[in-house]
Amino acid sequence: MKFGLLGPLHAQIAERAVQLNGPRQAKMLAALLIDANRIVSMERLVAVMWDSAAPATAVRQVQDAVSGLRRNLVACGAPRSLISTRRGGYEMHLAPAQLDLLEFEHERQLAGRSAAPLDTAVALRRALSCWRGNALVDVSSRVLEIDAARLNERRAATHKECLAVELDLGRHREIIDELTDLLREHPYDEDVAQHLMVALYRCGRQGEALQVYERLRRTLADELGVDPTPALQALHQRILTGDPALTAPDPAPARASAPAPNSAAAHRPSDTSSERPDTVAAGLTMTLPVRQLPLDVPDFVGRSAALAEIAGLLDGEAPNRAPVVVVVGGPGVGKSCLVTHAARLARGSFPDGQLYLNLAATSDEPRDPGLMLAEALRALSIAGSAIPNALSERAALYRSLLVDRRMLVVLDDAGHADQVLPLLPGADGCAVLITSRTLLTQLPGARHIDLDVLSPAEARELFTGIVGRQRVEREPDEADAILDCCGNLPLAIRIASGKLTGRPAWSLRVLRARIEDESRRLAELRIGDLSVRASVELSLRLLPADAVRALSLLGLLGAYTLPGWVVGPLLDRSDGEQVLDTLVDASLVRLTATDALGEPRYRLHDLIRTCAVEIAAPLATADKRDAIVRVLSVWLDLVRRGTDRLPGGLLAAAHGSAPRRALPDAVVERLMADAFGWFDTERDNLLGAVKLAVDWGLDELAWELTAGTATYYDHRCLYQDWQHGHRLALDAARAAGNAPGTSVLLRGLGQLHIYQDEFDRATRALESSIELCRDTGDKRGEALSVAMLSTVSRVQGRDDEALERVEQALAIAVGEGDRHVEAQLSCSMGVMRLMQGELDEAESWFTGALRLAEALHDEHRVAVVLRRFSRLHDRRGDPDAALRCLRQALATFEELADERCTGYALLEVGRVYAGQNDRDRAGRALERAAGLFHRHGDLQDEATCWQLIGDLDAAAGVHDSASQHRERAGMLWQAIGEMNQTADPARPSSP
Repeated sequence: MKFGLLGPLHAQIAERAVQLNGPRQAKMLAALLIDANRIVSMERLVAVMWDSAAPATAVRQVQDAVSGLRRNLVACGAPRSLISTRRGGYEMHLAPAQLDLLEFEHERQLAGRSAAPLDTAVALRRALSCWRGNALVDVSSRVLEIDAARLNERRAATHKECLAVELDLGRHREIIDELTDLLREHPYDEDVAQHLMVALYRCGRQGEALQVYERLRRTLADELGVDPTPALQALHQRILTGDPALTAPDPAPARASAPAPNSAAAHRPSDTSSERPDTVAAGLTMTLPVRQLPLDVPDFVGRSAALAEIAGLLDGEAPNRAPVVVVVGGPGVGKSCLVTHAARLARGSFPDGQLYLNLAATSDEPRDPGLMLAEALRALSIAGSAIPNALSERAALYRSLLVDRRMLVVLDDAGHADQVLPLLPGADGCAVLITSRTLLTQLPGARHIDLDVLSPAEARELFTGIVGRQRVEREPDEADAILDCCGNLPLAIRIASGKLTGRPAWSLRVLRARIEDESRRLAELRIGDLSVRASVELSLRLLPADAVRALSLLGLLGAYTLPGWVVGPLLDRSDGEQVLDTLVDASLVRLTATDALGEPRYRLHDLIRTCAVEIAAPLATADKRDAIVRVLSVWLDLVRRGTDRLPGGLLAAAHGSAPRRALPDAVVERLMADAFGWFDTERDNLLGAVKLAVDWGLDELAWELTAGTATYYDHRCLYQDWQHGHRLALDAARAAGNAPGTSVLLRGLGQLHIYQDEFDRATRALESSIELCRDTGDKRGEALSVAMLSTVSRVQGRDDEALERVEQALAIAVGEGDRHVEAQLSCSMGVMRLMQGELDEAESWFTGALRLAEALHDEHRVAVVLRRFSRLHDRRGDPDAALRCLRQALATFEELADERCTGYALLEVGRVYAGQNDRDRAGRALERAAGLFHRHGDLQDEATCWQLIGDLDAAAGVHDSASQHRERAGMLWQAIGEMNQTADPARPSSP
């Protein structure tokens, strides 16, 4: 298997050429080969495919083209793993021998490591033999043409280096033709002319050597308005005078003192004279090396990981070296400070100088790349009429001047790839550091470093360094609060610190009070020309209108980490994630992570979110409200669909009148592949959605979202979330006079109070719910609320009342045809009959409940009935049957991660083993159950576990341990009595 791009695009598998199906496959293959063994982003592939604006279906078309290319290669015999799908793009996996570009680079590296000139020349010749012509000469793509131009320049530089080494080896006769051709291709290259003049002179062709000089002198004067360099003029004079030092060295395989092939000396002819060693060197070093880096930041802190990464990428000896490094980040994160600091640390590796150009992309007038090239050429001693007029000619001259130099170019505040591409040197010895608020994925070979805010420790170090250690140590809590308001954003910290420095009489508390109010924060975070608001507004100038609108509406959703789909309903359009990509590329929205479901998560920095809210302020309230409703409607639809996929529960209420909006089926299926996982991931957002609905007066959406999550909270025992959401929505529903919503929420709170052994509060909530259900005709809701009241009656020892309520609820459920409720209440009837000692009657109810649950395919309800059935088996003296039921139930509860029901089943296991006087196995089960009940605040059932363990200890004669366990149980029962204003311990509350 062999691929080639150093010439016409070529693919060969099993010694047969691969026929590509059209130009799109050719473009995709070329793009993957240029970055072989690296991830090629989807954005770059889109840019390769379309020179102008890409269509809305660009991503899908690229995916189709890559899939077609993969099928084509596999059909020809390539492994399926040749092209792999990666997050955000694709990667092609090749060994050096399988791609001419990798082989070329490998041989160049061998040449660079070789100490012997002869070995260097051999390796460089092998590198050049990888070429079959100009790179990618048959593939049409503007992005690929730029890549090809860089590769062709690298080939020319390699060829020139090889000829220089061979000239030093005394092979002047063999290389004259190659030098002549190379000078014809690069007529301004004085190094090539110098080598050719020396080679001709050493062959006794002095006149021809002088003609080469004269032709070059006229070309430079006529076309560029400049004279040859002093070094070339000196060589001309030496040839005129027949300087003996120019005679050819004796051909030798190597010289111990030979310079490294990538050094300046390796690119100039040998000169054994000690009288004028600097004359020739002057042609390859600038008279005054360029030193344009801005002053370093004196209080620079942290960023050790980013600095180490930049240093590694700029290291010429590192295998992962990158010629172009782009530091990307949002407004105010300190990109320019980092790059300036990193560039100053790397100065020693770039002895020929450092260029600094401010592209001013975020200003009112972004700098034109042609003007930037003129500025760079002037810094390189090219001035006046010597600077060409055309952009392409300026870029070519710029690259030629840097081709043999080791320079670092810093491009600050870049806006887009077109602004940067002409300023890339293309020389192996050069490197480029770029800062940008936007991803520049179209830059060939560029590595991006995503810069975030400072860590808390770094933020405090910066703040302390500016404000002063004594002031910070005097008010440490105030300092933490200020940094929290600044969100660890370096620009905000510098502004806040500057205010304090300029106002030494202020305490830190004064500034904290002024910036804690979010509505005033941006106004306060301003000093002189520095302003967080202004910095964000500079980024907004670069955005299209739909992206600005999306940002403003995202700010209304609150300080949450959000899934990408929210932008679609916010804007009421299907391509919302493309708009989101624009915001991510502009570093205004941060891609924070990939969640457990494999979905990307996004977040606004708090200060950017505050700016977004300000931007949204002028929008019509109705428009903002409609956007919020659309997003909440999708949340509601997802909650309903997720709840439908959870194990059966009876807390989910019937649908109200709130709107529901569905995402595409494929998206829903992907999100809901693991319903529990989706709820776990979106747990904070679901509470946030309820709060958002309440804040906007959307009571119907608020109660439906809240009620929809109750089943999840029930299974996960998330009592705090359950209570918080229900209280928020209940207040809104009551204020709006929403009786159906109020009744549902009271019922949910009633069940929660039962779990928390707050039986008086449960009774009040459930009685109110029943009254509202009767007023609104909600029969199912009434049955559920009555059934929950029966649990309170049973736990508090009012068995007749409990039975009456179960029968009442069951009659309603049967009348309404609700088989799920019927299954639950049939099991409850079995429990009541078992408590009354009517074992046969209990068996009948349990059997009926089990059949109903199995018919409904409700595995959770089946497990609950089996757990209850186990008590009947144990009462009849069949502990083995009881344990079989419990093991089956436990397996289901543990598979569903239902810790509360797992605890109930373990309690029953402990009871069975206790009845067999098996203290060890009973103790293990009961202690594990007690731990689960303690974690979830179930005091009643935890107390029961410790009482049983104490009884087992007493029976075994371990009286100290028995006293301790019984005392622990007594304290828990006392706490329950105090909560419910009763002195009698209650029965276990397990349903």
